[in-house]
Amino acid sequence: NKIVVEIEKLKKEIKNKLKQKQIIETEQQKKKEVVHSKEEQTNKQNKFKFWDDIEIVQTTIAAKGEGVSLRSGHKSPFQRHDLDKRNASKECNFELFRKGTDIKTYNGHSSTVCSIDYLPFVGGHFFCSGSLDEKVMVWSLYSGRPLFTFRGHHSSVHCVKFSPYDYNAYSYPFVLCSASNDSTICFWDFGENEQIQTLYGHDAGVSSIQFSPFNGGRYLCSGSYDKTICLWDIETFTQLNVFRGHKQAVRCIEFSPLQSNSNSNRNSNVIGGSGYTICSGSVDNTIRVWDVETFKPLVMFKGHEDTVNSVKYSPFESGNTLCSGSWDKTVRLWDIRSQSEIHVLKGHGSNVNCVEYSPFISGNDNEIKIGTGGTNIICSGSLDNTIRFWDVRNSKQLLEINDHDKDSGIYCLLFLPCQNRVTGNDKSISDDYGSILYYGSGKGRIQAWG
Repeated sequence: NKIVVEIEKLKKEIKNKLKQKQIIETEQQKKKEVVHSKEEQTNKQNKFKFWDDIEIVQTTIAAKGEGVSLRSGHKSPFQRHDLDKRNASKECNFELFRKGTDIKTYNGHSSTVCSIDYLPFVGGHFFCSGSLDEKVMVWSLYSGRPLFTFRGHHSSVHCVKFSPYDYNAYSYPFVLCSASNDSTICFWDFGENEQIQTLYGHDAGVSSIQFSPFNGGRYLCSGSYDKTICLWDIETFTQLNVFRGHKQAVRCIEFSPLQSNSNSNRNSNVIGGSGYTICSGSVDNTIRVWDVETFKPLVMFKGHEDTVNSVKYSPFESGNTLCSGSWDKTVRLWDIRSQSEIHVLKGHGSNVNCVEYSPFISGNDNEIKIGTGGTNIICSGSLDNTIRFWDVRNSKQLLEINDHDKDSGIYCLLFLPCQNRVTGNDKSISDDYGSILYYGSGKGRIQAWG
């Protein structure tokens, strides 16, 4: 009898706990629905504000016309020409930049901001971000206002990119692409506030995406935790090839910006990418370089002692130099032609999460400015909450920005041209800087530094 009583008692306790759990889950679901409902309402309201802004931009910057028919059937309000002309020759006062501070904060994400990208069309008024909170957001660059929030992914968003192809092919600049840990790549039309396509093909999370610098950005490359790299045709949304070779997860990928001199004379066979390459960094500690046209591996670099989290081609020298950041706390430079390591830059106290070639040039007279001939200063962001600038000629650290203890690490970097005055928190920046650094932090904030 005692056993029966105890069993009945346990049954009641289990039943009560299940009820409590169900109540908690119901409440949590209601809260999520309220949040999503508010975001959806905000998206709808901002859609009208967005097109009001675009009408102003169109009137003041773009030439008027009837536009071009889009894949979606809409009409583009823009003619086929570049609306944002960067003045790359403007000199930059690096001393002012060195003494700068956070001049604007963009709040909206609730977790680590993994990726940010800039829309270089329609006057350069917009940028997007992806986060571990599963959200893709589109922002007004100058007002700091979040315009749209997309929640179609079911896991972390690792990378976001605006689509150059939809602008180049259809004069429509309002399509962005996002890669997620849910193994999908999604396309969003933020002009119409809707998801327009999803790519399936990877067997694990997608860590990185990049549009091709040739054929108007028609091709998309994606790296995944399934150890592969995929090449996609965005016009038909089909998979063209799977690159295999890494022994562990692929953390980052990048298209070369220019054709290699050694390969540019070959006949184009498949996608018109003759002479272009893709580089990839992996948890297997290696960097690999692949031929876009033949799909064959070209080079493998070994040297890092931990995960390679970020790789970038030099935007000059035909992309023959690579820069990489690793969880081994180092930044390294590599020469593709000689297949050798050039420099090892040490100074970070923790994982290097991101690297970028800066727009600054360091001259022999120690003058640092923005120029058109190349760049010899790279920038790196780390889990140690610092951003560091390095002179690649002598491995010298030029600047350390370390007032970021509150941010729990730096995860992504982006240099933007300073076209207009940016204000915030009673601070301002003018065209004297030439460029502003934007970065994403571990606590969900996006900061502008200058």
